[in-house]
Amino acid sequence: MEPPDAPAQARGAPRLLLLAVLLAAHPDAQAEVRLSVPPLVEVMRGKSVILDCTPTGTHDHYMLEWFLTDRSGARPRLASAEMQGSELQVTMHDTRGRSPPYQLDSQGRLVLAEAQVGDERDYVCVVRAGAAGTAEATARLNVFAKPEATEVSPNKGTLSVMEDSAQEIATCNSRNGNPAPKITWYRNGQRLEVPVEMNPEGYMTSRTVREASGLLSLTSTLYLRLRKDDRDASFHCAAHYSLPEGRHGRLDSPTFHLTLHYPTEHVQFWVGSPSTPAGWDEQEEVLNVNLEGNLTLEGVTRGQSGTYGCRVEDYDAADDVQLSKTLELRVAYLDPLELSEGKVLSLPLNSSAVVNCSVHGLPTPALRWTKDSTPLGDGPMLSLSSITFDSNGTYVCEASLPTVPVLSRTQNFTLLVQGSPELKTAEIEPKADGSWREGDEVTLICSARGHPDPKLSWSQLGGSPAEPIPGRQGWVSSSLTLKVTSALSRDGISCEASNPHGNKRHVFHFGTVSPQTSQAGVAVMAVAVSVGLLLLVVAVFYCVRRKGGPCCRQRREKGAPPPGEPGLSHSGSEQPEQTGLLMGGASGGARGGSGGFGDEC
Repeated sequence: MEPPDAPAQARGAPRLLLLAVLLAAHPDAQAEVRLSVPPLVEVMRGKSVILDCTPTGTHDHYMLEWFLTDRSGARPRLASAEMQGSELQVTMHDTRGRSPPYQLDSQGRLVLAEAQVGDERDYVCVVRAGAAGTAEATARLNVFAKPEATEVSPNKGTLSVMEDSAQEIATCNSRNGNPAPKITWYRNGQRLEVPVEMNPEGYMTSRTVREASGLLSLTSTLYLRLRKDDRDASFHCAAHYSLPEGRHGRLDSPTFHLTLHYPTEHVQFWVGSPSTPAGWDEQEEVLNVNLEGNLTLEGVTRGQSGTYGCRVEDYDAADDVQLSKTLELRVAYLDPLELSEGKVLSLPLNSSAVVNCSVHGLPTPALRWTKDSTPLGDGPMLSLSSITFDSNGTYVCEASLPTVPVLSRTQNFTLLVQGSPELKTAEIEPKADGSWREGDEVTLICSARGHPDPKLSWSQLGGSPAEPIPGRQGWVSSSLTLKVTSALSRDGISCEASNPHGNKRHVFHFGTVSPQTSQAGVAVMAVAVSVGLLLLVVAVFYCVRRKGGPCCRQRREKGAPPPGEPGLSHSGSEQPEQTGLLMGGASGGARGGSGGFGDEC
C-alpha cells in the first residue's frame, strides 16, 4: 500500500532533478562567500597596522569594500577593490582627512600608517561575489599609548594630627595615555585601600581629561586623617596602564614626606658638637634659642661648664607630659705638656735615664711615647736603659682625649748619646784566583759613628773626606783608592776613627802579592828599542850634516878609476880631512887592500 503523500513525492521528483542539473551546470552557485577578518586588532600609538579581509573559496569576480563606522553610526566608504581575473583594481574614496592617508595593498588589506588614538574605530569589510552572495565582517582597532612619567604634588603645609577629619595629602597626575590609566596610593610601600566616597578616615577623588591629541590624562587626589606615626611615613602614587595582548605597565612617582604638627610627648636634651660624640661643664640665666630649639655656644671656654636646662611650652600637650630637661655640660680642655728634661738630653754610652711627661686636662688625658713614629709605651714615664748609639733620635710624648678626638698635644726632646766611635769597614774580598798582583787597584771603605761626630783618617794619603751615609742616621764614611804593592802586603793600610771620647782603628791586609814579571820584561824591551832608535837618528843626522848625501859609499883609495869613468880630482886640503874623519886617520886606508875599494862610513 502506498503512503498518502506518495503522489506528491512523485510530482516533486522531477523538480529536484532539474535543480540538481542546474547546480551542476553552475558550480559557483554552490559556494557561498565567506570572509576571514580578525575581530580585534591592537597596536601601539605611532606603529603601522594592517587590517586583513580575505574571501574564502575561489571567485573569479568580486567587489571588496572597506567602510568606517563613525560615532554617529554612519558608514562612509574608505576604499574599494574589484577582482578582474587575477588582478585587484584598487580605488581610494574617502580618506577622512587622515595623515598619512588610508591605503589598500595588492591583497585588498587596509593599511593605517602611524596609528593614532583617533583611529580607534570599527572597520567593516564587505565582499560582493554575484551569485555567491555578499559577506560582511567587522574588525575593531584599539590603539594603546604609554602615559608620561607620573607626577605627584604633595601638600607642603603643616598638617595637624589634631584634626578629626581627612586632610588633603597630595595630588597625582598621569598624562597622555590610552586607555586612561588607573592611579593607586602607597604609604611605606603598602597600598592604601581608600574608597572614592568621602570618609572621615580617608578617600580619594579622580578626574579624567581627554587632551586635544585624543590621549587621556588622569588626576587623583588623596585625603587622609593623619596620626603621629605618619611623621616619618613615606608616601607615593603609581599609574597602572594597559598594553597590547593583555599586558600591563606601572609608573611610580617619587616618594615624599609630610610636615606634621602634634603635641609634645617628651623632651630630649643633648649636646651635639663636632668635637665630641658625647656631652659631659650654678648660676641660672635665660639663653636665646632658635625656632628649631637649638642653643648655639660659639668659642666655648672651660668657664662655660655647668648645668643647662630646656623647657618646652606646648598648651596642647597632655598634663602628664614632662616638658623640661636639664643636662650637665663639661667643656673639654688640654693644657700644654711639660717634660722633666729639656729639649736636648745628652747621655753617655751604656747609661740609663727616666723622662717624665705631665699634663692637665678634662677628661683625664691619655699619654703615649713614640720615637720616629714607633710606639714605645703608654703612660707618663719613659725609661731608657743600656743606651746605645741606636738610641739617638727624637722622642715624642703625645696627650689625647679619647672622647674628644680633635683635641691633642705633643712635646718632644732629642737624645744625644756621647761615646767613643763605633767603626765598621767593608772587608776586602779576595781575588778570584786567591792572590793579589802588584798594580791591582782596590777601593777601601771605612764607616763610623759617635758623638761628637768622629773624624776618619788613613795611613796613606788620598782618602776622601768623611760624609754622612744616606738613610743611616749618625754614620759617616770615607773611601781610599790605591794600587796594590808588595809593601802593602807587608804593612797593610789602616783606617782610624776618633773623637774626644776615644778612637778605633782597623788595618786592611792583602795577603800575598805576586810581582808582575811578564810586564817588567816588556818594559825593559821597550826601553832598549827606544834607545836604539834614538842612536840611529843621531847617526843619520851627523852624516847629512857632513856630506849632504848617503853616509856610506864605496871609494877607490889608489890607482886609476874604472875604465870609462873620468878621473876625480880633489883639492889638497880636502883629502886629508876626509880620510881622517871617515877612515879613522891616514893609516886606516890600507885596510881595504891595495888598489881596492872600501866601505866609507
